[in-house]
Amino acid sequence: MDGTASPARRADVGISGGRIEAVGDLRAATAAETIDATGHVVSPGFIDAHTHGDLAMLLPDAHLDVKTAELRQGVTTEVSGNCGFTPFPADGPHAADVGALMNALTDGAAGPWPDLATYRDAVGRAGLFTNVAPLVGHGSIRAAVLGFADRAPSAGELALMVGLAERALAQGAAGLSTGLVYAPGFFAATEELVAIARALRGTGRPYVTHVRGETDMVAGSIREAIRVGREAGVAVHLSHHKAAGKANWGRTAETLALIDAARAEGLDVTLDVYPYTAGSTVLHSILPPWALADGIDAMVARLGDPASRARIKHDFADGLPGWQNQQRAAGWDGIVIAACAGRPELEGRRADELGDEPADAVLDLIAEQRGRVTMIAYLMHQDDVDRVIAHPASMIGSDAIPQPGRPHPRLAGTFARILGHYVRERGLLDLPTAVRKMTALPAARFGLRDRGVLAVGAVADVVVFDPATVGDRATYEKPLLTPAGVHAVVMAGTVALRDDALRPARAGVVLTSER
Repeated sequence: MDGTASPARRADVGISGGRIEAVGDLRAATAAETIDATGHVVSPGFIDAHTHGDLAMLLPDAHLDVKTAELRQGVTTEVSGNCGFTPFPADGPHAADVGALMNALTDGAAGPWPDLATYRDAVGRAGLFTNVAPLVGHGSIRAAVLGFADRAPSAGELALMVGLAERALAQGAAGLSTGLVYAPGFFAATEELVAIARALRGTGRPYVTHVRGETDMVAGSIREAIRVGREAGVAVHLSHHKAAGKANWGRTAETLALIDAARAEGLDVTLDVYPYTAGSTVLHSILPPWALADGIDAMVARLGDPASRARIKHDFADGLPGWQNQQRAAGWDGIVIAACAGRPELEGRRADELGDEPADAVLDLIAEQRGRVTMIAYLMHQDDVDRVIAHPASMIGSDAIPQPGRPHPRLAGTFARILGHYVRERGLLDLPTAVRKMTALPAARFGLRDRGVLAVGAVADVVVFDPATVGDRATYEKPLLTPAGVHAVVMAGTVALRDDALRPARAGVVLTSER
């Protein structure tokens, strides 16, 4: 299966010098290594359209199960730097705040770096199991210039932010990401987003957005994203599209209609989705925006102030205009602690099990750990997930947060789950279409030249899997169980995985987006 959604055909694939040299009948050829793929599918290596694996390669090898979870599914490239979070560009009056922004996702693993070039050099020396195609994060750009201030930038500050975006794109960033439910992203007005997104003009790279709300305000948030693309004159890519919270179940019919209308208008709009009804993110994202203004120290102080804590609880109950209230959408019984290095005994426990008053127990935990806690939140309905997966403009992105602890099973299961559950067991997609959503479609979206297809001259990123047995085994209780049915993974001509055994080579690189 070549990645284009064309029908499968029987052929051999010959690889030399890191690229595909021939596709056809190669039975007379000789090679240093031959993989017998009889009865299996040979496809391009999978491209994860949405991850937070920016610093996973820097985890110690004691966490090899986390570091290799994507590779073991057949993923050869991860699009990282999503939701506005990147460990660069730490270059501005508040450069240290870029590190503070990343801490909750990486637990202070390393960095930040002044630009994409220095990040590429640093992590490239660490040894990567998969390729990484980094976006540049608007949240990090804003943090570097404004810190966590709840205000609009001055003209000079906005020019500095645009310049940081332009430099990252010149250094090969695959697009510009925003996270408009997180600090400092949610302090940005639409006009600020348009001004910075204009840096993408002429690059062919997308404005990639975790929209301002995926609960009650989901339709308006999609309209805002489309507006940014229209006014900036750039492509739009919607991250992990969903309708969250029981009150909003079914609304993907509405939001996908908005996307279809924009595409019919001639706008370039795509989206990604993960195949689960629960999401995962940083626990402190449940706090209202005012509680997160001015950074982690200010947040911790507010959580210790009785009047501020009472105000937070009031906002949980009654909401605020323009704020996505994730706590109300999930409920305390729908929030589970995923990773908490400082309190590992809490991992896997529901918020309503942490104390007699869940709100106080959760707020105490956020303050105690200074925000270094991630959660799993049960938010979506299966019908909405199905509808988004089946949409012709959607591609597959795990939204994986590669941390030790009890992470969401999407880290180890997303791609095998699509192939096993959604293709073979349920028939929601046919196999060539599913493979395209995981290969050629994201490669084209993010400017990954010569990847995502099996064709002569393409980079030899290849996965071999058994369509009769491939499937996810990771569960919420055992989230790092490896998938079944993945026979081999090849990275630029180097065999990285064969018969469930890792090879010594760490053949991944930090890619440059090209058009």
